[in-house]
Amino acid sequence: MAITKEKVIDQITVTENGIVLYREATRIMEDGNELSKTYHRSSLQPGQDLTGIPANVVAHCNLAWTAEVIAAYQAQVAAQQAGA
Repeated sequence: MAITKEKVIDQITVTENGIVLYREATRIMEDGNELSKTYHRSSLQPGQDLTGIPANVVAHCNLAWTAEVIAAYQAQVAAQQAGA
């Protein structure tokens, strides 16, 4: 009877304005059978520092975050702050 804990990124989504959402599942397994599963969700804004972020999430960010996407996101944030 071996009990193991595994963490995997099981969902990555890129929103219209370039925000990357990802979900990490933590699974507790016993002899190949899942005993429990919990989730942790995170979000990343275009241009954000990616230090410590899982490699597969970084790959999606690098594809989605073109210079145009980052500039448009920053302009959107600036406009929202000016209107607040």
